[in-house]
Amino acid sequence: QVQLVESGGGLVQAGGSLRLSCVVSGRTFSFDNMAWFRQAPGKEREFVAASTWDGGDTLYADYYADSLKGRFTISRDDGWNLVYLQMNSLKPEDTAVYYCAAEPPSSSGAYYSPDTYKNWGQGIQVTVSS
Repeated sequence: QVQLVESGGGLVQAGGSLRLSCVVSGRTFSFDNMAWFRQAPGKEREFVAASTWDGGDTLYADYYADSLKGRFTISRDDGWNLVYLQMNSLKPEDTAVYYCAAEPPSSSGAYYSPDTYKNWGQGIQVTVSS
């Protein structure tokens, strides 16, 4: 059974940084499509970033929500089954529960859609104070 566990969340002042980590266990996740989503109170879960299997020289392609480009960076360490989300210049509107998600590269779903991913972490709170 695949398990995803997020860590690294917490309370930070506006302008600060946090790095979220997600460790995947239960099977090797190399080549999996990995993504981060977030959900603020009263809002739908929204796409943050994804690292998808590309199959070319770089192996993976990274994608970001347009509003987060330049501030958030997704990265991964396949050797340790880890995926990270580096968040810089945080704003109060970034406050949300952040979720890690995984799906085999054979999935045909859109990387930005929560429906694509069958495996999810429990979520971790990020709170940005003004």
